[in-house]
Amino acid sequence: HTKNLTPPAKARLEAQQRADDTARGRSEDDQRSPRDGDGKRKRGRPYKRDFGVPEDTDQTSFTDPHSRIMKQTNGGFDHCYNAQTAVDDAHQIIVATGLTNCAADNAQLAPMTEAVVNNLGQLPERIVADTGYRSEAVFEALAKLPCQVLVSIGREGRRQVKIDSKKYPHTAQMAERMTSDEGQRHYRRRKAIVEPPNGWIKSVLGFRQFSLRGLEKVKAEWNLVCLAINLRRMAAMA
Repeated sequence: HTKNLTPPAKARLEAQQRADDTARGRSEDDQRSPRDGDGKRKRGRPYKRDFGVPEDTDQTSFTDPHSRIMKQTNGGFDHCYNAQTAVDDAHQIIVATGLTNCAADNAQLAPMTEAVVNNLGQLPERIVADTGYRSEAVFEALAKLPCQVLVSIGREGRRQVKIDSKKYPHTAQMAERMTSDEGQRHYRRRKAIVEPPNGWIKSVLGFRQFSLRGLEKVKAEWNLVCLAINLRRMAAMA
């Protein structure tokens, strides 16, 4: 609990919370009210706590303060990092990697696209991502790219909600794109492209947790792991 933390640990947790709140679009003077990019109040429930103030139940790791508590697939929680991969659809080679200590994926689509361009020297023909990468701001930022961007607006298998095109024009455009036959056809292949390398990393390499500590070291470890699975993949294809 935050009230039982030492002053350095509490300061670290507060700094993490300020960074998380900023990433979510909050500001120090928002007075707990959701606001738009111009600072004007908008509809929505007020925030339960002030900007940068952690919950009393929030925790921090003494062995790896850069890690964050994230929800696991089994429903539990643990100190983790959020690892990213961009995979090509022809050979399932990982062409770009990323790693952050933020559980949300939606801020990672633009950096991962940039990483692909830096590694390959060109944009992909098509970018396909699941609903975790959905964001009006992200869609706006990627709207001018000379390639097709397909991001699911709702969870797979669930009914698509209606989007207010006046408030969220780029999200509404994405929803329309995703309901087209072409959008559905390309999106259906997403799992078969990106998920196998993740499974190979766990099952073939036996890699299920990081050995190093600290954001930069863990990034380096993740790059090595992805390089290793790429080499095995290329050897199998030879």
